[in-house]
Amino acid sequence: MRIGVIGTGRIGTIHANTLSRHRDVGSLILTDADPARAQELAHRLGETAAPGVEEIFRWGVDAVVITTATSAHAELIGRAARSGLPVFCEKPIALDLPGSLSAIAEVETAGTVLQMGFQRRFDAGYTGAREAVRSGRLGRLHTVRALTSDQAPPEAAWLPLSGGLYRDTLIHDFDVLRWVTGREVTDVYAAGSDAGPRMFREAGDVDTAAALLTLDDGTLATLTATRMNGAGYDVRMELAGERDQIVVGLDDRTPIASTEPTGPPAADKPWTGFLERFGPAYEAELNAFVEVVRGERANPCDGREALQALRVAEACELSRRERRPVHLAEIPGGAPPGLA
Repeated sequence: MRIGVIGTGRIGTIHANTLSRHRDVGSLILTDADPARAQELAHRLGETAAPGVEEIFRWGVDAVVITTATSAHAELIGRAARSGLPVFCEKPIALDLPGSLSAIAEVETAGTVLQMGFQRRFDAGYTGAREAVRSGRLGRLHTVRALTSDQAPPEAAWLPLSGGLYRDTLIHDFDVLRWVTGREVTDVYAAGSDAGPRMFREAGDVDTAAALLTLDDGTLATLTATRMNGAGYDVRMELAGERDQIVVGLDDRTPIASTEPTGPPAADKPWTGFLERFGPAYEAELNAFVEVVRGERANPCDGREALQALRVAEACELSRRERRPVHLAEIPGGAPPGLA
């Protein structure tokens, strides 16, 4: 199997390393907006670098992995679909609903595969939480509390391109909330704060956000995110039911300290970022993609699934901006085919 990797930044490098050592992948063709970066990675891995995207398709590959800037995702997904190629793409499909819907339509018209990169679906903790909820161990689920906190903010130049805190960061929580619970979000109420560094205000973004979500069975979920969590990278999900309560992301590296006299000590080596925290999950999702391309398993996260997470993010952004509750029915692209 020969796979084209478009984009060799941080996550593209991680994915290229995973694929390069995969037993069912014979070779890679790497390309990037910075040709020297692609060439350096190709040399290090013993793979081939291409001058540009055109060569990826002209030289011939069996599948494509897209890890470029988000603004290029939709066009590249469509290009691969028209070429009859299965695609793995980092989230999101696009920064808006029209772009997402257009790319999904191209994939569905072509009858090809689009697997989206929501790596938390492959994390052991979230998988365990899904099993606990679906087995009935928790009883009736009544409350979910989730958070994603970055240790340090991104560079100012990247913020206007990110889509904002809801679309860029909390979209992972929106996706995994649906995946773990098997329920749909019906209503949101969201707020954000730009009281931190001025660069967030200049980008029209917020550095901290919160949202209250109501699921279709009445479960309430609170989600928070921040770019400014100096203690470390913190990603958790608590699920409380009538019989039991569990938590994802609580271990000896969770960057939180207890004020109780008998509480656990602070982490000696707190998580610093998503690549470190979710390393095994990133590898597992690429292994799954290879299996999907080989016809050995069903697509674990298609474009329609990713669309629903984006719809929740859009609803939250609308709620924050207009300071009102938003029904998901107000956001185009509903009526998902159903959760696995």
